[in-house]
Amino acid sequence: MHQLSVRHIAIAMIFAAPLTGLAADNKPAGPVFDPDGTVHVPAFDLPPSTLISKEALEAQKMRAGRPGGVPSSTGDIAATRKGLEAMLAPQVAGMRNTYSVDVVDQTMAGVPTRIVTPKDKPFDPKRVLINLHGGGFTMCADACALLESVPIASVGGYKVVTVNYRMAPEAAHPAGVEDAAAVYRELLKSYKAKNIGIYGCSAGGALTAETAAWLPAHGLPQAGAVGIFGAGAVRFGAGDSAWVAAYIDGSFPAPATSGTPSPDMSRGYFANTDMADSIISPAMHPDVMAKFPPTLIITGTRAMDMSPAIYTNFQLLKAGIRSTLIVGEGMGHCFIYQSNLPEARDAYQVIVDFFRQNLH
Repeated sequence: MHQLSVRHIAIAMIFAAPLTGLAADNKPAGPVFDPDGTVHVPAFDLPPSTLISKEALEAQKMRAGRPGGVPSSTGDIAATRKGLEAMLAPQVAGMRNTYSVDVVDQTMAGVPTRIVTPKDKPFDPKRVLINLHGGGFTMCADACALLESVPIASVGGYKVVTVNYRMAPEAAHPAGVEDAAAVYRELLKSYKAKNIGIYGCSAGGALTAETAAWLPAHGLPQAGAVGIFGAGAVRFGAGDSAWVAAYIDGSFPAPATSGTPSPDMSRGYFANTDMADSIISPAMHPDVMAKFPPTLIITGTRAMDMSPAIYTNFQLLKAGIRSTLIVGEGMGHCFIYQSNLPEARDAYQVIVDFFRQNLH
């Protein structure tokens, strides 16, 4: 204990020392804390992490001079969707060149899906995965679905059913989770619940958490395992990381402050809903979390979803549920979309192994 205490004191002295002085312009060299807990953070330069791959470093360098941000949440939705698909097309092509798969359109329980399987080799006949794509509950039904399903089907030898669930502005919650549950119910005719896995990234990660909460609440057996990537089982914008990522990554704006509205990237998908609801934010409900299956959570140190991911992992562990949290160093939101990154390829293997170990 003495050794530990001395170490903690030494660390505190090291980090506190610079805060005792002033910068050259007589401004505080460190953060300033308000009585209500608000922290005024001084401007600083954040260099690339020394722990990321050379490919990730090159990707960061390529952002030089580019503005941050996501597709506009206003304007014509058809044009926005088309623009995003065009922007991601080279990424999808690269993914499919690297990972060879067959893709077949199929309607299941009235819901459009794509069946993705490894090309020219057998796939696991016992297990099946449901993919719920990202895209802010408004878009990316094609590109994001393939970016998430292609590598997992190929690397793992899995059949992946990626669901084109209803989105805004044409639909609203709970349309997406209803569609996911409908496909799941259909798959139960051919597979045991313990052999079905569900996963997704970004909005798809959030929808995966919703589905894990929805199934037992609606009399359906729980899935064998779930993967929540680029999200948590709590509303987006919650926690520290939404603020930090806004200024060190820039892909998403900071949450709204008092009296300042923030853009609704979901185009009203969650309008007139309680964001603390047990389906939308199950991590805020211990009784719901206690019914979750084994869960894999993936985020990044520069991702706005890191806080929801960390919080969800902790709530699952408190509920006695097996949970694994992977935090990619220097990685941003849904870094698994970038198949050229070693960090993404490592994540694919982790995902494949997780489902193989937990779908019995």
